[in-house]
Amino acid sequence: MSQGDGLIRVMIVEDHPLFSTGLKRVLEMEDDIEVVAEARTGKEAVEKAVTVHPDVIIMDVNLPEMNGLQATREITSRLDNVGVIVITAYHDDEQLFHALRAGAMAYYSKDVQPSELIPAIRQVARGYYVVGDVVMSRPQVASWLLKRFEEMALFPDADVVFAPLTPREMEILKLITKGYSNKEIARELGISRQTVKNHMSAILRKLAVNDRTQAAVLALKRGWISLAELEEREGQEKKSDT
Repeated sequence: MSQGDGLIRVMIVEDHPLFSTGLKRVLEMEDDIEVVAEARTGKEAVEKAVTVHPDVIIMDVNLPEMNGLQATREITSRLDNVGVIVITAYHDDEQLFHALRAGAMAYYSKDVQPSELIPAIRQVARGYYVVGDVVMSRPQVASWLLKRFEEMALFPDADVVFAPLTPREMEILKLITKGYSNKEIARELGISRQTVKNHMSAILRKLAVNDRTQAAVLALKRGWISLAELEEREGQEKKSDT
């Protein structure tokens, strides 16, 4: 994936400037790594990836406008030879599966040490997947995923665990988390209230939760919805009240 000059061209997608700056400094200490772009939102990440075409993208999950998994799916569907490393504050096997299915080639929590992340960047730039401390080829990671899926299939809710939300369902989940009612969601998206209810039922089933509040909490916990967007909604409501 890397260019002929041997440099690995990296883009950092992170909406917290302090973390982004620290990560950039760490990476630029390496002779074979160059940070060529930075993005603060999921949509900006997609736009810059298409323009800059980096070798490796370090992608946060919790991003404004479009979360990191959505951005990863969009980027990997549009570009070849771009490796995405997903980083998140919420780390578990289910999130790992979602990341890999979105097109990521490695997945780490935000407390990852440079001594682990930098070698992973080099492996991903060569076209390999990194799962835990194991480096795999594409066929190997496909077999690993299938094996893990079969293991998880022994549990009653396995089909739900691996059912990704559609882009429309993610839109609705984001509005639910912001406190929108079904009527407000219907007006915002230009769809009927019955359609909203249908999507709502699918979201609850896929997330294996009982109500919209639990769905919102789960979305926030996993970083699928950005807290900054919720604060923006609260600010708008305060202004309308004054």
